[in-house]
Amino acid sequence: MNIELLKPENMNYYFNKTLNEDFEKVIEKVTEELKREGFGILTEIDVKQTLKKKLDVDFRKYRILGACNPPYAHEALKAEDKIGTMLPCNVIVQQIEDGRIEVAAVNPMASMQAVENEKLNKIAKDITEKLRNVINNLY
Repeated sequence: MNIELLKPENMNYYFNKTLNEDFEKVIEKVTEELKREGFGILTEIDVKQTLKKKLDVDFRKYRILGACNPPYAHEALKAEDKIGTMLPCNVIVQQIEDGRIEVAAVNPMASMQAVENEKLNKIAKDITEKLRNVINNLY
């Protein structure tokens, strides 16, 4: 059975918000908001530190948080065994200017367009709503 998931032309692969706040405070806020939506942080990559160590280049503050909501991840893995290639859900926090920090989260509905599995559609919608809540609740 071929399942067609509709993708509006203007669907971004992420949603974001910019804050006037300290970088580390934003990391704390994002972590708390993720927790409220049932996510934990599985991985944290400090891109600035990694690029300095590996390439000896200076880069802006940039962290990738690998967020996971265990019950939804379990359901997704039961529905599609290769879905782990798209897990966890990444959230980035980056300094775009002094005092201005951008937070962006992957849009699971956009990333799931390539997977033809109807069971994943509901999971992706739920996770999209939860990640949108995280971004919208940041202030």
